[in-house]
Amino acid sequence: MDYLCTYVEHFFMKAYHDLMKRILKEGVKKTDRTGTGTISVFGHQMRFNLDDGFPLVTTKKVFLKGIIHELLWFLQGETNIRYLTEHNIHIWDDWPYAKYKVSEAYQGESKEEFAKRVAADVSFAAHWGELGPVYGYQWRSWPAPDGRSVDQISSLIDTIRTNPDSRRLLVSAWNVPFIDEMALPPCHTFFQFYVAEGKLSCQLYQRSADVFLGVPFNIASYALLTMMIAQVSHLKLGDFVHTFGDAHLYLNHLDQVHLQLSRDCRALPKMIINPNIKDINQFSYTDFTLQDYHPHDAISAPVAV
Repeated sequence: MDYLCTYVEHFFMKAYHDLMKRILKEGVKKTDRTGTGTISVFGHQMRFNLDDGFPLVTTKKVFLKGIIHELLWFLQGETNIRYLTEHNIHIWDDWPYAKYKVSEAYQGESKEEFAKRVAADVSFAAHWGELGPVYGYQWRSWPAPDGRSVDQISSLIDTIRTNPDSRRLLVSAWNVPFIDEMALPPCHTFFQFYVAEGKLSCQLYQRSADVFLGVPFNIASYALLTMMIAQVSHLKLGDFVHTFGDAHLYLNHLDQVHLQLSRDCRALPKMIINPNIKDINQFSYTDFTLQDYHPHDAISAPVAV
């Protein structure tokens, strides 16, 4: 059904489908950390104009609530899953649960029971809900050699406002000495902003990309982050550029991929952000409204941990 994804309003969806098709056609089989196995290509790039609509995949329903809360969690500098579990978001549960399950404290709880306990018990969450110095910590509290911590997000926005032509509008999550302390080393490793003609564009470099499950989350998350930063910086929207290192499909996702590729593309939705928010630290979940999202049904697939 390629012809159904060729219209201008479907450009984003065509680019995403084309990436999956490229991996199926050109990808090589590789082993991986999880033992699941992948088909992988190295090096790929997608670019699309954020004015064309909010880039949320339409050939399967995507969990937008999880995307928004996860991004707010990053921006709060949080590294404990308690905030997420309190909002019934469980996309990060697997990693702390796997650690808990092999500990002496484990009492046979299911992952669901573990998550409920994290949400309800502050002391339990403090010990077992921690992921280490992951994204939020590096974004908002990057540790400097002299003992200071660097708030990369605040510095970024300040530079966008005062020196928009800077070529140093970068945020990195790849802090080498801390990699082994993280539950999962950053997959979306760093991103750069670019201001031209009053428009803000963002390029993300993603070293490792689970194209079926993770990438739709990543695209929507960074598109939303770009919209938020554009608003607080008094800029219009430009492009989102997504650059990949290892872009892969897990071998146990292939049936789901073929199902998704058989579906027709639909028009992109529109994201409305509360225009009264002028500070990146003041956004809350209720400040975001998605309009005209009419996707196909969700397609479930296992997370490789």
